[in-house]
Amino acid sequence: MSTGIKGVLSNRLSIASGWSPWLFLPMLLLLSALAALGTGRFAISPDKVFGILASQVVPLDVFWTETEARVVMLARLPRILMAIIVGGGLAMAGAALQGIFRNPLADPQIVGVSAGAAFGGVLALLLFPSSVLVMLSAFLFGMIALGVVYWFSHAGGRSLVLMLVLAGVVVGALFGALVSLITYLADPQDELPAIVFWLMGSFATASYEKVATVAIPVLAGGMLMYLMRFRINVMSLGDEDAGTLGISVQRSRWMVLAGVTAITAATVAVAGVIGWVGLVIPHAARMMTGADHRTLLPVSALLGAIYMLIIDSIARSATAMEIPIGILTAIIGAPVFIVLLKRNKLGGWHGD
Repeated sequence: MSTGIKGVLSNRLSIASGWSPWLFLPMLLLLSALAALGTGRFAISPDKVFGILASQVVPLDVFWTETEARVVMLARLPRILMAIIVGGGLAMAGAALQGIFRNPLADPQIVGVSAGAAFGGVLALLLFPSSVLVMLSAFLFGMIALGVVYWFSHAGGRSLVLMLVLAGVVVGALFGALVSLITYLADPQDELPAIVFWLMGSFATASYEKVATVAIPVLAGGMLMYLMRFRINVMSLGDEDAGTLGISVQRSRWMVLAGVTAITAATVAVAGVIGWVGLVIPHAARMMTGADHRTLLPVSALLGAIYMLIIDSIARSATAMEIPIGILTAIIGAPVFIVLLKRNKLGGWHGD
């Protein structure tokens, strides 16, 4: 990388000095996961949780019941793994989108993928109530939504950020209307409750099969965005500056969007629509590390995973009935986002 490019980035992108998240955040994630394994209406002490996990690797004297072991290994562990993957993926996708659009309000829903995947999921729930078909249908319609956005944004032979955002809003509204139509046609005694609960987001149906299903596209999309971290940094300076520095802006932007689509469609497919994570968490990560996506992307992923673990623990233990994840993320995310905006005084990224 040339000295000129380094100079531009060093002037526009700041990294917090004197504090490293690489030890603190992984430790906090591990402690959060262990605490979540013991949290719920059927509480399990930390020593038993640790013993159950350790017994899968080394032989130990059993001091827990079979029921406790089944709860930890079959009910809570796949749910916690899914929460980590979904939270980390959505936060990383939001950070990447905010970078390439230079827009603090950007999140995975901006390209209409969430709405498209939601429609695919509810359509499968209505016609073919199979978990595998729900995931495949949600992923397929998420990709279709991006394809429509891509076609719409290129109207007139031009591809502008404004056109992309407008296309995402239009496609999201269209698929949102189709979701409403499906819920209207669904049987109110049988199909409608399942569809509504799925749309509000939940990890209640987590399994190791679903963990594997969501992990592959999320890890692939996350790796793609991390490999694009330098290009995202340059694009966050603006399209003109990025073009001057030799970046193919349109191709790079669509590569990032492909990674975002893979992550968003996969998470919607297995957990329903969970909002605000990709909007709020990158702001918190940016306040901790600065705007350099070399650190911002992984820190966002760690914070998103921790945040989702905490939200899920509250959802399944606060009341006798499980609270949908999407409700809690909206209740918590909206005021937190207002506080973040006020703290940043609407001044954009660090150094802007």
